[in-house]
Amino acid sequence: MEQEQKYLWWQSGIIYQVYPRSFQDSDGDGVGDLKGIIGRLDYLKWLGITAVWVSPIFPSPMADFGYDISDYCDIHPLFGSIDDFDELLQEVHKRDMKLILDLVPNHTSNQHPWFLESRSSRDNPKRDWYIWHNAKEDGSEPNNWLSVFGGSGWEWDEQTQQYYYHAFLKEQPDLNWRNPEVQQAMLDVMRFWLDKGVDGFRVDVMWHMIKDKNLRDNPANPDYQSHQSTYEQLIPAFSTDQPEVHDIVAKMRKVTDAYDERVLIGEIYLPVHRLVTYYGQDNNGTHLPFNFMLITMDWNARTISTNVDEYEGALPEGGWPNWVIGNHDQPRITSRIGQSQAKVAAMLLLTLRGTPTLYYGDELGMRDVPIPPDKIQDPQGLNMPDKDLSRDPARTPMQWDNSANAGFTSGEPWLPLPGNYKRVNVEVQKEDAYSMLSYYRRLITLRQQEAALNVGDYAPVITDGPLLAYIRKTERKQFLVVLNLSHKPCTLKPKHQTYKGKIIFATDPEREGEPVAGNISLYGDEGILVELA
Repeated sequence: MEQEQKYLWWQSGIIYQVYPRSFQDSDGDGVGDLKGIIGRLDYLKWLGITAVWVSPIFPSPMADFGYDISDYCDIHPLFGSIDDFDELLQEVHKRDMKLILDLVPNHTSNQHPWFLESRSSRDNPKRDWYIWHNAKEDGSEPNNWLSVFGGSGWEWDEQTQQYYYHAFLKEQPDLNWRNPEVQQAMLDVMRFWLDKGVDGFRVDVMWHMIKDKNLRDNPANPDYQSHQSTYEQLIPAFSTDQPEVHDIVAKMRKVTDAYDERVLIGEIYLPVHRLVTYYGQDNNGTHLPFNFMLITMDWNARTISTNVDEYEGALPEGGWPNWVIGNHDQPRITSRIGQSQAKVAAMLLLTLRGTPTLYYGDELGMRDVPIPPDKIQDPQGLNMPDKDLSRDPARTPMQWDNSANAGFTSGEPWLPLPGNYKRVNVEVQKEDAYSMLSYYRRLITLRQQEAALNVGDYAPVITDGPLLAYIRKTERKQFLVVLNLSHKPCTLKPKHQTYKGKIIFATDPEREGEPVAGNISLYGDEGILVELA
């Protein structure tokens, strides 16, 4: 066990994302809250979770469900009070878990006092806190930048006769991170929560934080297809991932490092070679630039294996890997690859080298819930109705038991629950040794007990067809992971080496204890973990 001493909690642990609106409601208003989360911490501890990341809970007009913040240093009354937050932090720590907050530094709400001041006149001291620009001579937008949520990224302000830039909704104006006062203000926000004792931040859209100084037009995307979001029509070459962003990230890291063992996680959707630059020079950037590879790429053994190896090879010296299969912006893993592959995905997530992040409900096999058009709440879905891009289906309430509304609320839930919640819920699955929840819990327990699976080295195994295989090892122990990413039976025929050992964990528990040597056969949709002799 001495090997594990070198590793920090965010390297050896498991992060669990709570979408607070949907986790547990304590007061019957149909929306989850902080007291609700407190009441469910024992479940997370039981599951084996070591860190809880909570999506935004700050005061907000809720144009984008909390990602439009009007006060960075308080709690939205919908979720509770600052006292409730202090209690949550205390209760998380009491259970020897960590609490990670969502920080949204790229933009504020248009109701934030900073923006209200900035918008009040062209000579207001806070005018330069946001990105204001004159119209072109013909009155049109300063450039062709688009909003992620549809339409132009520029909004005309009648009162001051200029445009302001918003990468997301017009209610979410982007801050001007080139302004040192903005930097100071946001770093102070970080200190406010770090002083309270939070264990780190997940930083929203980190790669958006600095824009091209000359506001050059973005180039057209030659691969754009009509079913995609309108934002994809252009390549955001000048509106995202600018070189100067790394100076900002280094400043955020410096603030974090002034406190003991805190973590900085960056939300970054970029190709691997650009993603890894966010670790910073000499690892002075974000500890974990979120790696969304398993969310964005095709569910194909060759593709995944190639990309895992590319990622492992691209990591800077001392850079720690991480993996994610679901979050509040993406369809659920079960809906993306199917129920039968979801256990395989869980084994992949929890046995690859690096920190795994789970999305609430994935451990139950929760699926995307169809939301009737008149019930859609997500602005991304409402602004591009013909594209079917609403994120609501992956944000539905957690399914706790078979009582009304799955035990989530005594009121009317803010999003509908699926018809099968009486079967698919925590209480039912806890009692079933073959359920998805039992599977996740056993796998997490095994991962946390075995240093080789937790912090050990990774080595690829060459395979054919739909099989993905690799080895996790320390000096003392080696494990072979073999995953069948297809529905049909397959055999691993090792080319240069014979693997001998015993299956200690499998998607079908009946196989556990079985010896293996030479060729290893797998059923469709099967994953096995072999302790090598």
